[in-house]
Amino acid sequence: MSDRSSIEWTEATWNPTTGCDRISSGCDNCYALALSKRLKAMGAPKYQNDGDPRTSGPGFDVTLHPESLAIPYGWKSPRTVFVNSMSDLFHARVPLGFVRQVFAVMADTPQHTYQLLTKRARRLRQLAPKLEWPSNVWVGVSVESQAELARVDDLRQVPAAVRFLSCEPLLGPLDGLDLDRIDWVIAGGESGPRHRPLEEAWVTSIRDACQESGVAFFFKQWGGRTPKAGGRVLAGETWDQMPMAAAV
Repeated sequence: MSDRSSIEWTEATWNPTTGCDRISSGCDNCYALALSKRLKAMGAPKYQNDGDPRTSGPGFDVTLHPESLAIPYGWKSPRTVFVNSMSDLFHARVPLGFVRQVFAVMADTPQHTYQLLTKRARRLRQLAPKLEWPSNVWVGVSVESQAELARVDDLRQVPAAVRFLSCEPLLGPLDGLDLDRIDWVIAGGESGPRHRPLEEAWVTSIRDACQESGVAFFFKQWGGRTPKAGGRVLAGETWDQMPMAAAV
């Protein structure tokens, strides 16, 4: 697979681990789980281990790929990199020693900017003091519904250069969202044949909270059967704001 990404808020992907398990409503229609099933059928080496069918699926067992640790050293030009687009680095089955190896690579390649995103905010908070946090590492948590707002409190305790929220797929309003010590918010709707609806009021409420708090806001998509089906214009504008630390 190419490291280049079609995700609007990044430029490349790097997967030193693959596989995951569903843990909240945002995982119900997981794109990575569906993609791993196809990659397994195509014979892709990284996606041959099957996960627990109750929470995971074909080709989606949590698997470490130490051979992939060297990949960023081969990129000649600086780029923004989404780490583990096909996994979660803070999954309980990813050992602390391997997480430290990933962080060592990121620290050793300061020309790149790395974006980590997790739904396992509690483990992120617990491991954060045991990790060295270089200035080119951003960390975010997924907050897809009101039920997951506690993840933001965990994130606030992490000493990353940039802390961000991914409110995607946004499944309801985030009343009471506190953006203290948050630098960036991404919001967007779900895509795929079983996509759930997105209401404009949910998005504009988040946008307004960002504007009031001086937080960068990025609206990724309305969603639909395909990611681009509904476009990404909100109230007549395209919102592509990035945090101030975006300049490497």
